[in-house]
Amino acid sequence: MPRRSPSSPSSPGPVDPAARDHAIRAAVLRAGGVPMRIENLRLQGPRPDEALIRLAASGVCHTDIAIWESGEAWPVVLGHEGAGVVQETGARVTGVVPGDHVVLSYQSCGRCPQCLNERPAHCERFFEANFGFARLDGSNALSGGVRGHFFGQSSFATHALVTERNMVRVDKGLPLRLLAPLGCGLQTGAGAVLNSLAVRPGRSVLVLGTGSVGLAAVMAARIAGAGPIIAVDRVPERLELAREMGATHTVTGGAQGDGGDLAARVLAIAPGGVDHTVESSGSALLFRLALDLLAPEGSAALLTGAAAPAGLPGGRTARAVIQGDATPQRFIPEMIAHYRAGRFPFDRLVRFYDFGEINEAMADSLAGRTVKPVLRIGGTGRGG
Repeated sequence: MPRRSPSSPSSPGPVDPAARDHAIRAAVLRAGGVPMRIENLRLQGPRPDEALIRLAASGVCHTDIAIWESGEAWPVVLGHEGAGVVQETGARVTGVVPGDHVVLSYQSCGRCPQCLNERPAHCERFFEANFGFARLDGSNALSGGVRGHFFGQSSFATHALVTERNMVRVDKGLPLRLLAPLGCGLQTGAGAVLNSLAVRPGRSVLVLGTGSVGLAAVMAARIAGAGPIIAVDRVPERLELAREMGATHTVTGGAQGDGGDLAARVLAIAPGGVDHTVESSGSALLFRLALDLLAPEGSAALLTGAAAPAGLPGGRTARAVIQGDATPQRFIPEMIAHYRAGRFPFDRLVRFYDFGEINEAMADSLAGRTVKPVLRIGGTGRGG
């Protein structure tokens, strides 16, 4: 997921005088790179266009880690792969009622031409809505000078305020703690293949980097009927998992200096180059290979926020992909349907941590010990 330095704190906007605030617990980042602490805060009640969500779980994404490392916006509450139960709704919220189960995703303005054209991932205010640590009117619902609204949710907390644009009602028959990571990383990887690249059966796909985003791309490539599906990573255990997820071939590599050998091994599998590449690693070497290994008229999806170069030869194209070009209200149910049919076994990527183990979860993700950490915040039964 691309990121931008959060904007400086804005002056508070209007506050609904009828909104009743709530006592919550949240993991607060007060300086870059230091452990987060679970603190008691107050959260305003929902405005007319908002819903209050009692969180059951939240995935940990590398975008959270990037902000944690930089500390550019502290003190803040991170988290943007939340799932929970609707507790209260504002008067203008019509799509959910208290008791509904929801998965949370990215925020959008809902008013710009891109949003009105059902392309919210390209919202004109996307970075402000998701990285501004405030509502779009500049207000903040958290107490004590702590900034929230990260991706319109700040889900490293017991409760979050969201809008209908960034929540998706889901079947109560599946545990919320499992569904939480669908809202960002998995959506980005799978959407890059199924939406952005629109991979057709029999087309070759090269996935560079097999973290949770890359593995979601591998699973989606199998769903699309692609072949061969080639996965590249430096970690043999992740490549073994990639094979189980649908990769037909795996190549170990990615260290600086082995580009020529790595390219030769990929071309031995796909002699004319590959039809599609998905770059999810952030490695400069693999970024270059994502472009160099394209077959004529091939296309590359760049998932780490890097700018896509223009003017590639041979009709080749590259695009920086945001959130898999997905509309969450359509694509999250699609991923759930694939999971239920056995085609998208993302549960095999997940390791659960208690909320108080958030710093351990971040460290394990950063070190590559866990593919997709998920924090258990609420109950752990069918409802969470």
